[in-house]
Amino acid sequence: MNKGIKIVIFDGSLNPTTFINRLAMGLSQQHNVLIVGFGSSKFKKLEGIQYVSLGNNRSLVSMTLKSLTIALGLLFKKGDVKAVFSVFRWSVSRDIFALKKFNFNTKIADIAPAILHVQWPSLLPLIASQLKNKQVKVIVSQRGYQINVRPFVNSENKTYLQKMYPQIDGFHSVSKAISEKGDLIYNQTSKIDHVVYSGFNMDALPFQESYNPTQPLKIITVGRPHWIKGNQYALKALQLLKQKGIDFIYEIVGVTTNEELLYLIHAYGLTEQVILTSRVTQDIVYKKMKEASLFLLSSLEEGLPNVLVEAMALGVPVISTDCGGVKELVEEGTGIVVPKRDAAAMAAAIIAFSEMPTAVINKQRKAARHKVAQQHTAKKMITGMESLYAECLNA
Repeated sequence: MNKGIKIVIFDGSLNPTTFINRLAMGLSQQHNVLIVGFGSSKFKKLEGIQYVSLGNNRSLVSMTLKSLTIALGLLFKKGDVKAVFSVFRWSVSRDIFALKKFNFNTKIADIAPAILHVQWPSLLPLIASQLKNKQVKVIVSQRGYQINVRPFVNSENKTYLQKMYPQIDGFHSVSKAISEKGDLIYNQTSKIDHVVYSGFNMDALPFQESYNPTQPLKIITVGRPHWIKGNQYALKALQLLKQKGIDFIYEIVGVTTNEELLYLIHAYGLTEQVILTSRVTQDIVYKKMKEASLFLLSSLEEGLPNVLVEAMALGVPVISTDCGGVKELVEEGTGIVVPKRDAAAMAAAIIAFSEMPTAVINKQRKAARHKVAQQHTAKKMITGMESLYAECLNA
């Protein structure tokens, strides 16, 4: 077992996101790290990480069997008959949330971690009882939609977070901008909140030394088809480019059959210029990025988008809307930032880029890589998290 502190990382899933896997692997070099979650256990597990299954929450039968196994363990260890009867009652009433909560809290009691790092505020109802556990420090990550948008369009959600946040020991914010959003929900002088940027293995993102602008201009976007990604403004900007006689191909990776996008593509007369590609592996995403002339991010809100970091690390020129923490990454000389919801400004930026000398683009690409390599290393992420955990443990 590793020296250091015992850390449970919980994002709901037993097979979490790439960012969380990188975090777990980095922390496991000095600490005892466990990933606790729901779902199937049929995936490639990380070496040096302990996995604790809470059952498959997509099946009531599976959850009941897992809960019953855990309850029988309590019966044999502590003579706790009540837990067995409770599991049967929850199963009959089809209360899968109660089963999930029981499994989670029982396993956390067995593990007895020093740190419980919860990755999403939406998981707070499930872990609420741990906020009263003085032996466990609860850290909550602040990123994306759940902080930038939901509390400010859903008053019930904001009220709930305002009730729960004062009970949380510490916060991890993925950008300064999202930390400020979190302060609009709860802000006290005693609040512990560290900005820790996502860390990447730069060796896995080799910089593309050569760059030759293609004709037609190849523009790429990567992301899910959600309104917050601002695809409608990107498509409007491309309509303006077409009207000005600019030759381009635009590929959106991560979507194929979204009705809204298909309608806009047809309405703007872009059926020959726009390609919709389904979700693909990370390696294929990187390959497509490196083949592009330009990476375009049209989002209305973000924490600090990983895909933008990846594009800049690979040496792909970027144009992004001024959303979330983008200006903490993209600055003068590393890319172009345009206002949100401004298709005309986006089109003008693309035209300006298309007229930019290759030597200027290459200077910008190298500056972008340097920025990312300084700000988004895996080592900085791990030391940043360790600093946050240490402050919470000592508070």
